[in-house]
Amino acid sequence: MELSAFPGFLFTAFDRFTVLAVFLTVFALTVDFMKRWKKCQNYPPGPWGLPFIGNMHQVDMNNPHLSFAKLQKKYGNVFGVQIGWTNTVILNSYETVKEALVKKSEDFADRPDFPAYDYLMKNSGEGLPFDPNFLLSCVSSNIISSTVFGERFEYNDKKLLALLQLIEESFLLEGTFWGQLLNAFPFIRHFPGPQNKIFENQKQAIDFVQEIVTEHKKSWDPNEPRDFIDAFLAEEEKMKHVPDTSFQESKMIGTILNLFAAGAETTSTTLRWALLYMMLHPNLQSKVHEEIDRVIGKERKPTLEDREKIPYTNAVIHETQRFGNVAPLSLPHQTYRDTEVMGYTIPKGTTIIPNFTSIMLDENIWSTPHQFNPGHFLNSEGKFVKPEAFIPFSAGHRGCPGEQLAKAELFLIFTSMLQRFTIQLPENEPRPSCTEGIYATDRNPLPYRLCAKLRAVRRDIPSSI
Repeated sequence: MELSAFPGFLFTAFDRFTVLAVFLTVFALTVDFMKRWKKCQNYPPGPWGLPFIGNMHQVDMNNPHLSFAKLQKKYGNVFGVQIGWTNTVILNSYETVKEALVKKSEDFADRPDFPAYDYLMKNSGEGLPFDPNFLLSCVSSNIISSTVFGERFEYNDKKLLALLQLIEESFLLEGTFWGQLLNAFPFIRHFPGPQNKIFENQKQAIDFVQEIVTEHKKSWDPNEPRDFIDAFLAEEEKMKHVPDTSFQESKMIGTILNLFAAGAETTSTTLRWALLYMMLHPNLQSKVHEEIDRVIGKERKPTLEDREKIPYTNAVIHETQRFGNVAPLSLPHQTYRDTEVMGYTIPKGTTIIPNFTSIMLDENIWSTPHQFNPGHFLNSEGKFVKPEAFIPFSAGHRGCPGEQLAKAELFLIFTSMLQRFTIQLPENEPRPSCTEGIYATDRNPLPYRLCAKLRAVRRDIPSSI
């Protein structure tokens, strides 16, 4: 090639590269527009999103409920955002959520895909300061364990500790920017990055449950089920010739892990908030002590029959759920068919996020929404009342299936702890915040330590924790 021809060759190559780059850019923007712009007339208002990421830059992934609260002030109780390529409608206020999840329950009964869970379902001392996180996690996890595995674990069991660590870490990861990015753009799972830790944790959790299932198979009797696993195996045997049956081992493992993640984690988180509030409000704690001592006494163990007899204690538990705001955003729903809510048209297949924070802190419902006030659940005569708008377990077809178990756990564990101990703030330690939290799918209190002083010695309890 002659030197005089070389510059022309470079220009031609550069020109071709420019044309290709422009074409790919236009093509990508067109695909992005088509993926996201599947709206209809009368679609809810909302902020304009950027290409590819939509409104992700306007949502604080560490506190998405707070970002939605700001958008609610500008766009109203029903507004749309784009999370990546996903058109998402946020529902705020009790009346809005009630219309969608209760009055039109079937319309909003679907669930969108959760790429972060695809892998899981595809393989279908007294007086001394301490952090209560570990103990409360063990308590709630052992309740699930007794039901599912037919046995409880000791608190120093390495397998239990490993599972709790995996669940807690996964909750944190799924609530981070990388977890949200994975759900918005599932293809990034094929690239290296922090998001892949979610799948690594799921694989370890699956192996943990698989080992227990394998042991069960060696001794299970279909006529005498010992626990959930045995009952599931019996149904799996009956349905083994039925095409596309849901009774498959991979589905069982996924269900078990969901029970641990959704049941144990949220219960222990609620109890952590409850102990924090009692520590920071000793005057309210004294009222709980007085009521428990008067009605139940210091010797007899609390039972569910006591719940109606101790309204103030019951009100404290419910106020903990409200003010602690453990589930600030309900798990996403998806519209089953074209529908309407509050006058806006919502197309079939739209992702729906009920913003429970807008209900739990609504000034039109609660007299002091930004304060811990058990009086929200007591009438003028001191009797327990539950406002209609109190829906911490969601509502409609997608309401929490473990609601009754969770309520029983919260009451029995909290009442038993307050019957036996006085919760105190450790000396020379800063007062922890009762309003700030850590968003990790659910909302956790910031780490804190407490002192538990024994109130009454009983034969069936240790003298210290």
